[in-house]
Amino acid sequence: MFGLQIRYLSFFFGLISILSFFNIIYSYYLNLYLNLDTYYYTFIVSLLLFIIFYKIIIPDRKPNIYNKIFTVFLGYILIPLILSIPFYFSIYNLTFLNSFFESVSGFTSTGFTIFDNTKLIDQSLILWRSSTQWIGGLYFLFSIIFLIDIYDESFKKTLTNYISFNSSEVLKQAIKIFFLYSGLTLLIFIILNLISIRSFDSLNLAFTIISSGGFLPVNDLSNIFKEHFQIIVLSVLMLFSFFSIFFSYNLIFFKDKNINFFYEDLHLIFYLLIIVSIFFLFFSFNNDFSYNFLSAASSMSNIGFSLNSQQSNLSFVFLILVIIGGSFFSTSSGLRLIKLYSLFKYSINQILSFSRPKNIYTNKLMFSKINFDFNEINKYFLTILIFIISLFILISLLTLSGINFENSFKLSVLTLMNTVNSSIYGLADFNFTNLHFLTKFTLIFFMIIGRIELLTILLLMKKFLFKN
Repeated sequence: MFGLQIRYLSFFFGLISILSFFNIIYSYYLNLYLNLDTYYYTFIVSLLLFIIFYKIIIPDRKPNIYNKIFTVFLGYILIPLILSIPFYFSIYNLTFLNSFFESVSGFTSTGFTIFDNTKLIDQSLILWRSSTQWIGGLYFLFSIIFLIDIYDESFKKTLTNYISFNSSEVLKQAIKIFFLYSGLTLLIFIILNLISIRSFDSLNLAFTIISSGGFLPVNDLSNIFKEHFQIIVLSVLMLFSFFSIFFSYNLIFFKDKNINFFYEDLHLIFYLLIIVSIFFLFFSFNNDFSYNFLSAASSMSNIGFSLNSQQSNLSFVFLILVIIGGSFFSTSSGLRLIKLYSLFKYSINQILSFSRPKNIYTNKLMFSKINFDFNEINKYFLTILIFIISLFILISLLTLSGINFENSFKLSVLTLMNTVNSSIYGLADFNFTNLHFLTKFTLIFFMIIGRIELLTILLLMKKFLFKN
């Protein structure tokens, strides 16, 4: 039943073994022996799982969408279990739950952490935390392709410019995405080095930025970025995970395409210019535009980290930016701008059609010739509805656990949108270590729910609650 899907997961176990091997080499190179054994354990376990999942399981030929959803969800459980090994067997005496919480937070690119002081963490474990984000971002991109059947037709048409959905082409498409993702990571790493950020911090931040993660190699980002120019560059780099991962591919090969080929990216650029203009004109009274630009870019890309000198009265604005999110095929979360824009335009057209019945209103996206139909609008509406229901449930559960309503609301939004708690949301000092174990399990579950397409929840409900 799950043969083909299990083979899909085997690739990521193999990738974990490679990352753990690099951590072993890194530990030996810098004489970091405190947690060295933990990476050996991870390497052996992940390599064995890779061999077992790839060689022993016989693949099915025609998996249905429900099996695929279960596979992706299973990956968000099994892969963090392996990633939690270095945390659990480290010298820091972490419980299994705290270790699993940290690994799920990294793998879902959320960034909630049980470590109070990053300075006390071994460098190799800091690098491992960042690696969990990097592999999680890649898993998310692969999962979008794996679950392509649940997405709207206009999104499929966009991806077919780069990706073939023919089963015989799966390996080639996987390699294409992997190298593009890795290449962008390397580019971010090089740029950070060019602006005088030390290599260790640059590597960790590159893993974080490309995956829309929230783990930092230091306690305070201001210890790394001290000049306005560096802050602006960092803000621009965070937009790598706001736009489609194929945006750079578009720019390189633009001469072979027309402007309709960029329709989603053009919407995002237009949206970005509006947001930046608003912050520049209305919220930069104390010459702190670079700080606000960083906060806006961080929120729009669902990364979430910031410098401490922020305007706390803008936290609700930043939360709205977090909810909207970025591109379909990026590592950011959110409801997605193009969905909200399409739903808004369709609603306006419906209202106008009643007031002016003789006029004809087309549901065409700006900057493109793509028309969205009623079925797609239903999907967009259901996505928003499911988000609201999920938000209400999580707020209720967190409030019942003793967290005040304001913090419960903010934390619920950040959890579902996989965005780290920081000073721009007024949650920089929130302590995850002392939470009740049921609250931690709740956050783990909803971090995973936030990472998979919310529509998958409805499909699973249809499968189990409405059986014929």
